[in-house]
Amino acid sequence: MVDMAAFKEPIIILTAAAIVVPLFHRFKISPVLGFILCGILLGPSGLGGLAIQDPWLNAFTIQDRASIAMMAEMGIVFLLFAIGLELSFERLNMMRKVVFGLGSLQLGLSALAIFSVCYFFLGTTATGAAVIGLALSLSSTAVVLQTLAEQKRLTSPTGRGAFGILLFQDLAVVPVLFAVSMLAPNRMGLGLGGLLQSLAVAVLAVALTIIIGRIVLRPLFRQAARTRSPEIFMAACLLVVIATALGSAAAGLSMALGAFLAGLLLAETEYRREVEATIEPFKGLLLGVFLVSVGMSVDIGKILERPLEIAGAIIGLIAVKAIVVAALGPSFGIKRPAALKAGLILGPGGEFAFVVLGLATSLSVLPADQADFALLVAAITMCLIPLLARYGMAGANSKLPIETEELDLAQQASQAGSPHVIVAGYGRVGVVAVELLAEQNIPYVAVDSDIERVRRARKAGKKVYLGDASRGEFLRACGIDRARALVVTMDGGSAVDQVVTAAHLEQPNLPIVARSRDAAHAVHLYSLGVREAVPETLEASLQVGEAILVEAGVPMGNILVAIHEKRANMRASLLEASTSATPSERMRVLRDQHLKENS
Repeated sequence: MVDMAAFKEPIIILTAAAIVVPLFHRFKISPVLGFILCGILLGPSGLGGLAIQDPWLNAFTIQDRASIAMMAEMGIVFLLFAIGLELSFERLNMMRKVVFGLGSLQLGLSALAIFSVCYFFLGTTATGAAVIGLALSLSSTAVVLQTLAEQKRLTSPTGRGAFGILLFQDLAVVPVLFAVSMLAPNRMGLGLGGLLQSLAVAVLAVALTIIIGRIVLRPLFRQAARTRSPEIFMAACLLVVIATALGSAAAGLSMALGAFLAGLLLAETEYRREVEATIEPFKGLLLGVFLVSVGMSVDIGKILERPLEIAGAIIGLIAVKAIVVAALGPSFGIKRPAALKAGLILGPGGEFAFVVLGLATSLSVLPADQADFALLVAAITMCLIPLLARYGMAGANSKLPIETEELDLAQQASQAGSPHVIVAGYGRVGVVAVELLAEQNIPYVAVDSDIERVRRARKAGKKVYLGDASRGEFLRACGIDRARALVVTMDGGSAVDQVVTAAHLEQPNLPIVARSRDAAHAVHLYSLGVREAVPETLEASLQVGEAILVEAGVPMGNILVAIHEKRANMRASLLEASTSATPSERMRVLRDQHLKENS
């Protein structure tokens, strides 16, 4: 007999995702806010609390946050894995000043400011104030990065500054937890020797993850890619994410940190884009579970009991952390407008506040009522992140001097976030296209589905990735939303058609240059919406004609003009054929074109 109760939480989450995301997308509201509101509505302080009087509500609500805790944590794990894929050790090294400089100062000064308020003005004990300061100084990696990704601001100065601080916070979680343990009464913690020993184990675990990853990951994904089976490749992706997360947890680190390291290692390989497209659905859904769990932490009854205190704490927390980041940002190369906007979205609390305060309560370091109040403030402020990102950052733009992020972005032309050209197909035509782009210093992302071809290109130092360009999710992983153009160079009419169709669905206005077999195929591609279709047969005839004119002694200038005019006439004829009202008219235009070519 099937236990239907075991499927209740997954069904509720899937239903919420199916309803919330399209609805909020239609009204241009962040789905992050929608998932959090679902958690508030369906959780213990919403309809779930009424299930005691009305048992029929049990089937539609979640009474216990712990029942979805593991799925929620996996959402953070997949998010950090995806973020690792967007980086590399080289880029991380370039960010070390922001990560370890700005990140450490933000954490330390914010914790000190919160400690001072709690200790001197609220009468909290020194130990309790220290724990609350450390917990609330942490920000939400999951919500902030998801919100920035939705706004396409991850690679902006605001996004880079926010990510650097968040990365340091994730690295600092383990020392913070040890510090809380050491504050326990009667030295219930590990002591200094235990702390140093555990830190050594953590460093060793990170080193082993990097070493083993460099040895194992490429051969693993090479074998998975050779099978040409999406299921096997997906299994390899899930294995890497879960195995590295569990290995990190076994060493006393956060699961998210292990997944982040795995993403960093894969970012340097040719499988990066395909892996990113494969894990995207898992990341989005599991992250939705985490956001629902955040909403479930908001106790509406407690808010109504102490509304002014909670409102004051919310405003104070966001203001303190925003001021700290805005004041420190310019010293680390982040201009004040971008620093202030980063501070606004980092001002709210984060998911690790639940971990830190939960540990402090279990060790009797912090009274339960104070921990509950701090948790409530953290949960409510996390709900405000999408609103702060949308309205607070817009308000900062209107009140600050014009010092736009675009000026900074122009200096980051070599980074992955800059406009680039996507080259689909790395055969003989694709190789020429990539070489021309590289000679003109135009960023590109080349993709091909042949693993051996990709391996040879990577050995030659080319930025070529394995993947199927006919999949919309893969094109999104390649950054089609910020691409200058798409070049489709594959040999095969149906394959070209599939890529063009997928790209047109993702970005209808994207300029597409496509290789076609002949004039008829070019007409078909124009009807699909490509900007330029290049028929191999026509180009071959033009090359033959150019060679004949050269041998006949015609001046090169006249030859170039003649070839250019001939190509323009051919293109006009093909465009006319693509817009013909009936198939018979289209065939007539093609027949006329064929007669011209042979005359």
